[in-house]
Amino acid sequence: MSENKKLLLIDGNSVSFRAFFAMHNVLDKFVTGEGIHTNALYAFNNMLEIILKDEKPTHALVAFDAGKTTFRTEMFKEYKGTRAKTPPELMEQLPLIQDLLNYRGIKTYELPNYEADDIIGTMSHKAANEGMDVTIITGDRDLTQLSTDKITVKVNVKGVTETESYTPEHVKEKLGNTPKQIIDMKGLMGDNSDHYPGVEKVGEKTAIKLINQYGSVEDVYDHVDEMKKSKLKEHLINDKDKAFLSKKLATIDLDAPIEIGLSDVEYHGDNQEQLMQFYQKMNFKSFLDRMDAPTKDSTAELADLDVKELNKASVEKLVQENQTLTLIVEGFGDNYHTSPIIGLMISDGKNYYGTTDFSILENEALKAWLADSSKEKYLFDNKATIAMLHRYGCEIDGVTFDMLLVAYLLDSNDNKQDIGLVARNYNINLPTEDEFYGKGVKKAVPEDDDLLLKFLAQKAQVIDKLKDKMMAELKDNDQDSLYDEIELPLSKVLAEMEIKGITVQASKLKEMENTFGAKLAEIEKDIYKDAGKEFNINSPKQLGVVLFEDLKLPVIKKTKTGYSTSVDVLEKLKDKSPLVQKVLDYRQISKIQSTYVVGLQKFIQPDNKIHTIYLQTLTQTGRLSSIEPNLQNIPIRVDEGKKIRKAFVPQHDDWEIFSADYSQVELRVLAHISGDEHMQEAFKEDYDIHAHTAMRIFGLNSTDEVTPNMRRQAKATNFGIVYGISDYGLSQNIGISRKQAGAFIDSYFEQYPGVKQYMDDIVKYARENGYVETIMHRRRYLPDIHSKNFNVRNFAKRTAMNTPIQGSAADIIKVAMINMQKMLEKEKLQANLLLQVHDEMIFEAPKSEIETLEKLVPSVMDSAVKLDVPLKVETAHGKTWYEAK
Repeated sequence: MSENKKLLLIDGNSVSFRAFFAMHNVLDKFVTGEGIHTNALYAFNNMLEIILKDEKPTHALVAFDAGKTTFRTEMFKEYKGTRAKTPPELMEQLPLIQDLLNYRGIKTYELPNYEADDIIGTMSHKAANEGMDVTIITGDRDLTQLSTDKITVKVNVKGVTETESYTPEHVKEKLGNTPKQIIDMKGLMGDNSDHYPGVEKVGEKTAIKLINQYGSVEDVYDHVDEMKKSKLKEHLINDKDKAFLSKKLATIDLDAPIEIGLSDVEYHGDNQEQLMQFYQKMNFKSFLDRMDAPTKDSTAELADLDVKELNKASVEKLVQENQTLTLIVEGFGDNYHTSPIIGLMISDGKNYYGTTDFSILENEALKAWLADSSKEKYLFDNKATIAMLHRYGCEIDGVTFDMLLVAYLLDSNDNKQDIGLVARNYNINLPTEDEFYGKGVKKAVPEDDDLLLKFLAQKAQVIDKLKDKMMAELKDNDQDSLYDEIELPLSKVLAEMEIKGITVQASKLKEMENTFGAKLAEIEKDIYKDAGKEFNINSPKQLGVVLFEDLKLPVIKKTKTGYSTSVDVLEKLKDKSPLVQKVLDYRQISKIQSTYVVGLQKFIQPDNKIHTIYLQTLTQTGRLSSIEPNLQNIPIRVDEGKKIRKAFVPQHDDWEIFSADYSQVELRVLAHISGDEHMQEAFKEDYDIHAHTAMRIFGLNSTDEVTPNMRRQAKATNFGIVYGISDYGLSQNIGISRKQAGAFIDSYFEQYPGVKQYMDDIVKYARENGYVETIMHRRRYLPDIHSKNFNVRNFAKRTAMNTPIQGSAADIIKVAMINMQKMLEKEKLQANLLLQVHDEMIFEAPKSEIETLEKLVPSVMDSAVKLDVPLKVETAHGKTWYEAK
């Protein structure tokens, strides 16, 4: 092999483990819409980006352990026996890491009865013998024994993006011996992590000294009789067998029976299309942004359709014929509340009429047809179409087929926000928006109008072709009523809410900006006083010096740039110095200031309102999401966050904001679905469910004995069970050991046997049917429920348990929103439904209507769905959203 060839070998298990704990403090922030944790996947990929750029390998392989049983456990059954169980939040990511590597063009390999170390040892040995340079990435220092003049072992240091390079020179400098002698060193000292013994009382220093003096384990024992009488000599003699066994266990096999050669691991780079789709699915926006994916020239793929002009004459012809028409209203931009309409297309299934001149929307015949509910229309994304046409003075009604909603209901796993992606699902080749318009700075409307109109005609053709097929699938799934009675009517309700928007006082946000600014300046002064000097509080490096060098606080964690000052580190130090709590306060207020107080001002439109967008087809559970901006995420657990709601007001001075919130809807759904008598009794008798749960799982006689901490732990368990939490997840949430958390969960299931039965039954149903459903037949497919991979299968089981609960709660609030909108119209009230935040609806109304709403809204919400336990609604009102909570 030529000398410019390089093999990159990665120790998959150890790097994944380190990646998980490197981003452990943000575990809950790295979760996909499906509830899969992605922190390890993200950190692993970050490491890959750096390594691939730095190393520029021609060949690459990631080795994984095949299982716990290896030839080493046959030699010594306690080998690695004390290692803690891998957290399920990491286990569920290991198959994703393998998928990622596949999309990045990197081969993965595991070998039964051997460890990843042995695969790496064998491959590195082969490559070095063929003259290749080899770089090994690992979190395990044991692999440093492999370093030679051709093999460099890079060991992760405090995370995964920083490594320490072990060459024979570095090993000599650090340990005073050769890489091969590391095996001898391990023979004498053993290994606590891998749990093999070595010689009693021989630690690293003694082992290094002995190996430097004698050369190897064998040489040590050749000279043991000559040693002076000592405890060390005694231990060496007594533990001779252990020393030789430990050396064997520590020795990486350089000739494992692997079935791949160097030609099988050639590296040719990313599979860009698959990788982009994977990043989208994992919500990895930063990685997507870094990809310089060439946009396809897809124009050749467009069918040569004859597009006629949509003008006054063709409009009159189309609307006079009483037939169903397909409509494409094309906007350009990410936000349809502000982006312009660039093209219109109407099809009767045979002929295509289009224009880029949107003045046609002033045509009275077209306006009347659009608004006529008796004129049936097909389209893609009813909500966006309603919002765009509204800006041009048009109303639209009579939509019976919304391809976006139908595609979402048919398979929420395969979320298609683009008509091109839906088409591909049915083997029809239509360019996606990104392929047609380009991405990022290259995104542009084609100068050739004919090209654009052909693309719109193609879109219309896809809708015409697939409508009957997709609606039949919906009916077969018993989901037609979910579509007709919930999702389609809801798209209209959401569109109206988005169009109305909510009034936000920019002056109030400006005032807060000044107040928070003054508060930050005050905290800043206090921090400088405590520190005894001024420094940049936002600089982790400078803050680290103040905390750990000037104030001499204990160092918790280090990073490649110095001391870690992450939130989890500061939380552990806050009792050691008042300065630490002040830094935490400073960071929190600073984030609220930039993200919300300043950030929200950018979204206030000329009408003094914010028009958020509700994503109806994003989550797999059916929950709505809010973007541009996200109004569901305004922090309310801290006072400064709550205050932001003071800027949200009704549109008229003599009106108020009114809020109505379902109380513990997911737990009530769980009580209904599971039929558990104890849980149902608690809700029927209107007990405090968390205190009641605490009483039961702690074995108390009355809720009076429940302490606030017991209630907090029971609350975390209640909600954790709904989300399929593991003992590890629960232990992290409430600050107890995994063993205690496991006991909590076991006790919970003992006290609520119906819940346990439900969990078992729903997993069985998923296995038999391949999906689970909500009370409204919202379906989620679980193809992984039969996976041979335990981790993948386990995650599917958890999803089977929690999807019907979360999804049914989503169904209930959606039904309530639709019924509420109808009721407001029926009662001829001026009140407007403005926002939906999780299980809460926010209205604005004249003060004179508040009393009516206090009776009307709970009665509509309570009766949205009939459950075996009562639904409970709490209401509040006031001059601002802050007061209405």
